Amino acid sequence: MAGNAQKIIELDRQRMTAMAEQDVATLDKVLADDLIYTHSSARLDTKQSLIGAMQSGATVYTSVEPSDVVAQDLGDAVVLTGVAAISVNSGGKANSFRVRFTDVYANRAGHWQMVTWQSTRLG
Repeated sequence: MAGNAQKIIELDRQRMTAMAEQDVATLDKVLADDLIYTHSSARLDTKQSLIGAMQSGATVYTSVEPSDVVAQDLGDAVVLTGVAAISVNSGGKANSFRVRFTDVYANRAGHWQMVTWQSTRLG
């Protein structure tokens, strides 16, 4: 299964674009049902609560742009590290910031899904 690094970097870029475009269909495919999403604020989300917050308007991502992304291909898992510039409207307040992230994708029955996100705010 080696050689998935570039494919997963691109899949994660698509996931970030889907968040900014509120593309729930793409997010539903790419995010694992058992997702653990740790925001830079230390708030935890599941797949359901993350998508739910976006659908309700409580959290509206307007831009999520990755940079300096590096992949470690472990076969049936790929670990991504990098930086993301995020613009979000959360609880009615607009905010823009950069984070350093670690992101894990797992190959489940031939389908790659994001299982973990952890980010730390920069600056």
